[in-house]
Amino acid sequence: MTEKSKFSGCRATGIGSMPGGDAREAAKTVTGSFADGEGLPYLPELPARGPGADMIGRTIGLLVDMYGHVEPSGWRISDRPGRDTRRARSWLGEDLDALEEFTQGYEGPLKVQAVGPWTLAAALERRGGEAVLGDPGACRDLAASLAEGLLGHLSEVRRRMPRARVILQLDEPSLTGVLRGHIRTASGYRTYRAVDRQVVEGTLRDVLAANGEEATLVHTCAPDVPFALLRRAGADGISFDFSLLTEREEEAIGEAVEGGTQLFLGVVPGTDPASDALSDPGGSVMGVRTLWRRLGLNPGTLAESLVITPSCGLAGASPAYARAALAHCARAARSLADNPE
Repeated sequence: MTEKSKFSGCRATGIGSMPGGDAREAAKTVTGSFADGEGLPYLPELPARGPGADMIGRTIGLLVDMYGHVEPSGWRISDRPGRDTRRARSWLGEDLDALEEFTQGYEGPLKVQAVGPWTLAAALERRGGEAVLGDPGACRDLAASLAEGLLGHLSEVRRRMPRARVILQLDEPSLTGVLRGHIRTASGYRTYRAVDRQVVEGTLRDVLAANGEEATLVHTCAPDVPFALLRRAGADGISFDFSLLTEREEEAIGEAVEGGTQLFLGVVPGTDPASDALSDPGGSVMGVRTLWRRLGLNPGTLAESLVITPSCGLAGASPAYARAALAHCARAARSLADNPE
C-alpha cells in the first residue's frame, strides 16, 4: 500500500465535533454529507452533552487502567472509574451504535478521532492539581495507556464496521505549546518546561502505531504546525487551519506534498459566518490554488494530495450550518479536482 493510497476516496471530511446532542442525527449528517463516495465519514463527537462528551473526557474514557473525574479546574486522575468515566464510555457506545446503524454495508474509509498524548498530558491533572505534562514518568504512563486503549477502540470499530478502512486521527491543539514551553502551570504564574522534540516525536510515533499499517493523521488548529516532526513521527496526513499558515511554513508544505503526506486543509469556517461563506465552492479553495502555483507544484496533484475540511470542529455551529459546511467541503474538493488550475 502506497502512502497516498491510504487516503484513496478521501476528498472532504470534518474534524470531529458536531453541534447538539443527538447521536443518530449527527451520524446521519456525517454519512449523508459525503454520499458521492468521495468524502470521509467519521465518528462524530458531541461535546454539548457535557463532561465526558468533550474531547478530553471522551479520550480519558478510552484509557486502560487510568481513570479521570471532573473537578472545577478540569479533568483529574482518579483511582478508579467513577461516574464521569462511565458516562464518557456510555456516550461513546451510543455514538458507535448510531454510526453502525448508518454505515451498514459501508466499504470505504472511516475516520475516528482521539486526543493525542501531548494535548492530553497538558489537560489532565494529577492528584495535586498540576498537569501530567509536568511529570515525564506520568507522561510515559499516560501515552502507554492511551495506545493500549486505542488498540481496543479501533478493534471495536472494525468489529462493528468490518468492511470499513479505519483511519486514526489524533487531535493535538496543544502540541506547539508543549514544544515551546508555553503550557501554564496550575497557578498560572509559570509554564511547564518545553518537552524535548525527540521525546515528543517518539511518543507520537508509539501512539500512532496503534492503527498498524492503516492511515493516521494528526490535527491541530493552532498556529505554527510542526510539519517535519509530525511526518517523522509517522503521520500519513496532517490536518490544520489553512488561514493560519504563514510564509515560513510554505517550504515545509512543499516538502510534505512531495513526500506523499496528505494535507487536510481547513478552509471552511467552523462556526456560522456573518456573510454567506458557502456561496462559492471554488472561491473557498482559491488560496490553495495560489499556494500551489507559488510553490511550483503540479496542479494535477491537488486533488490527490489534499482533503478539504472545516477550519476546526463544528461544535459551535448551528446544526443547519454544520450540514451545509460539510456539503460545501465536498463541493470545494470537487472544484479542485475539476479545475486545478
